[in-house]
Amino acid sequence: MSEELQKLAAELKPQMVDFCQRLLRVPALSGEEKGVADLYLAEMEKLGYDEVFRDAWGNVVGIVKGDVPGPAIMYNGHLDHVHPGDYSEWGGYDPYGGAVDTNSMYNQDMTAEEDAEVIHGRAAADVKGGGAAAVYAGAALLGLRRKGVPVKGDFVMTMVVFEESAEMLGMIKLLEETFPARGIKPSACVSCEATSLKLALGHRGRVEIKVTVQGVTSHGSAPWLGVNAVNKATRFIDRVEEVVKAEALHDADLGDSSIALTVISCSPGAMCIVPDRCVITYDRRFPPQESPESCIAQIQRVIDEIASTDPEFKATVAVAAQERVTYTGKAVTLPNQKEAYKLEQSHPVAQACAAALESVGQPVKWRYWDFGTDLPVTHVRYKIPSIGYSGMQEYYCHRPVDKVRTDYLEKSIAGNVAIFLKLTALAAKDFAL
Repeated sequence: MSEELQKLAAELKPQMVDFCQRLLRVPALSGEEKGVADLYLAEMEKLGYDEVFRDAWGNVVGIVKGDVPGPAIMYNGHLDHVHPGDYSEWGGYDPYGGAVDTNSMYNQDMTAEEDAEVIHGRAAADVKGGGAAAVYAGAALLGLRRKGVPVKGDFVMTMVVFEESAEMLGMIKLLEETFPARGIKPSACVSCEATSLKLALGHRGRVEIKVTVQGVTSHGSAPWLGVNAVNKATRFIDRVEEVVKAEALHDADLGDSSIALTVISCSPGAMCIVPDRCVITYDRRFPPQESPESCIAQIQRVIDEIASTDPEFKATVAVAAQERVTYTGKAVTLPNQKEAYKLEQSHPVAQACAAALESVGQPVKWRYWDFGTDLPVTHVRYKIPSIGYSGMQEYYCHRPVDKVRTDYLEKSIAGNVAIFLKLTALAAKDFAL
């Protein structure tokens, strides 16, 4: 089976590379993913997926049904990508060009660079490369089925909207509404986020915190008649940094608590007027011992502490939220937060994935993401054991060197199919968290 899978992956590689190029040529900013969604739907239909559909929120689903009853394994990526930024930083490459050439790339462990065939473009590494390879893993399963190889369980390919905006809207609605309505019950989830062909077991949680410091306006010529909200905010900002650092928690695999001030603004923001509002946005990351609620409570303690010694200091804290409108016209406001998640290396799902990579001659290496994914929805909220695997490399994500190795994508086709075959061989009890 190992040789057969690698042969299938090699045969499918040219089509997969072409598909990835076509995906890269279609912009898909959050809320504007229709063009790419259409491409995924058309490709899965062309390849012969048994069921292909778009849900009310714009998420895309394709299913390869086994001829032997078994668990449904969900493969997942996202349709949207971040802005390409300044085109002049791209070294002559068009971020929407999908160019293929030989280029210098890091190896799997980022210990050396080597020449490899690559595809360039925004989202090549996050996640159009991985998405293309996962779709073609479904094609490889179809190829096995046509050859008479029994396929147990269902391969459920999903691509969701609004991942980059970080509140996990697409994944939430997929699990909350679409799957129950269609009777789809995944036993495990494999993310095609960047892992460098390693198995990713988790990441820190994230909450976007909005603090509004209140003051009183006055004429700029008489600041003593007002309360400058920006001046009041400076003490608060310094204290937050001190408190988060002093109270930081550590996870041996995921890392430490952290906080980053990412946005600050004031109003009215006009000449000759002392500002009466200063709005501060924080990106707060946390290990499993913390939660969005505990992070908010920590900031509230800082507010209360400063207010107890300064009667003019007034501030409020909340999880940031804003309305999101999908390309299908559906709208919702969700808090911008996600839990930390971690799958133990000893879990049967993780061990099955390791055995799968061994079966196709790939080294078994473990890792944890620096960034966040949509997997807290599956793993934490719905208790579906979740893991990451793809040929994309995190180093190239969100950068003007956004590119992906085609040899790694080819390997990930075989790896993803092997993972599916090993996971569907597990007993129902092995999927428990």
